[in-house]
Amino acid sequence: MARPNILYIHSHDTGRWVEPYGHAISTPALSRLASEGVLFRQAFTCSPTCSPSRAALLTGTYPHINGQFGLVNRGFVLPDPTMHIVNVLKGHGYTSALAGIQHIAKDPAKIGYDDILKCASRESSDVASAAAHYLGSAPRQPFFLSVGFFDTHRTFPKRQYADSPGTRLGPANYPDLPEVRRDMAEFAASARRLDSGIGTVLQALEESQLAATTLVICTTDHGPAFPMMKCNLTDLGTGVMLIMRGPYGFSGGRVVDAMVSQLDIVPTVYEVAGVERPEWLRGVSLMPLIRGDSAEINEELYAEVNYHCSYEPQRSVRTKRWKYIRRFVDRETPFLANCDPGPAKEALMRLGWGQRPLAREQLYDLAFDPTEAHDLSADPNQKERLNELRGKLDRWMAETDDPILRGKIAAPPGVITSPDDDIEPHDIWSRVERPEGYA
Repeated sequence: MARPNILYIHSHDTGRWVEPYGHAISTPALSRLASEGVLFRQAFTCSPTCSPSRAALLTGTYPHINGQFGLVNRGFVLPDPTMHIVNVLKGHGYTSALAGIQHIAKDPAKIGYDDILKCASRESSDVASAAAHYLGSAPRQPFFLSVGFFDTHRTFPKRQYADSPGTRLGPANYPDLPEVRRDMAEFAASARRLDSGIGTVLQALEESQLAATTLVICTTDHGPAFPMMKCNLTDLGTGVMLIMRGPYGFSGGRVVDAMVSQLDIVPTVYEVAGVERPEWLRGVSLMPLIRGDSAEINEELYAEVNYHCSYEPQRSVRTKRWKYIRRFVDRETPFLANCDPGPAKEALMRLGWGQRPLAREQLYDLAFDPTEAHDLSADPNQKERLNELRGKLDRWMAETDDPILRGKIAAPPGVITSPDDDIEPHDIWSRVERPEGYA
């Protein structure tokens, strides 16, 4: 079989909060994609903050290995763009193009894309239009096309939601408050706008008669921008949608319940494209799951946070049943600047969320505590389990030469960070060059 084209569709801050994952948010394009492809129910990012997540996915390795420790709009960069998938594929005959955001470099030309498509704005309709035009222009094949949507990043469209805010519920670990319901209604409007853009791109793929030879990868960077979600190592922060459709068995409306990482996406692409595996890859190919050779490919998954707005280093290990999180700071309450502002945050702040304690270690039984609300790290009955997961995390950090073992990870010169006690992110645009895709 010829090497497939790769269509990488990605969004901001969506998590799994779309219709194919059981949420009452109408996303017909995503639902159709799931019905025709393969939906991964237990897919996770290895870093629930924007730039590190994307850099990890597109290099196939952890942020502390590829060096993308924080946000591009704060001054962080991917030190070695040759690790990026577009540059690896380029050496095997692929051409590449970018429509919309990429969030790894201030200047996307420095990543290595062959063609950066002009979009009238970052609006999903304009990004989708640029991508559709590319697909309809008989592009040279095989190609890698990245289509980056700003939705469902805040701020949400406040006047475009068709459903009543009173009909929405927030996450299961949230109180049922008017502010939370309104916030979720506005998130739903943003998700519908995202879905419309995705639908335009997929329709263009079909009309160009490229669908049969194109592997579609549709995912997001991490959980939604709500308290205790984005920038957190709980499943509400690391859980992501992942739907793939195309040749090599990615078809049939199948559902995979195996635990997978976004680090597994690039190894999969390299396998089906016939590309030798680079030495830095940390993920594994999804193909044993697709072929039915194996029911699982990962015994555990690891994740990290370093910098978002504030420095908040954390590490975690997740198995099918258990989650262990370790924090590497003395602060015992939330880093509020690492949570985007919105009605839900304001409501929880009034209830005292900003003063709730955070333990240095956390242990959760995901079978009976899926929202990770009951920390068992101090339970004497779980001492053996705690030590087991501590050991797994220690070995992983040592094997990957995690710099957190040597102390604080210093930010490079010129990086802007928020003080630990900031409540909201700083207005940084007057002090750093605004990257593409940000108004």
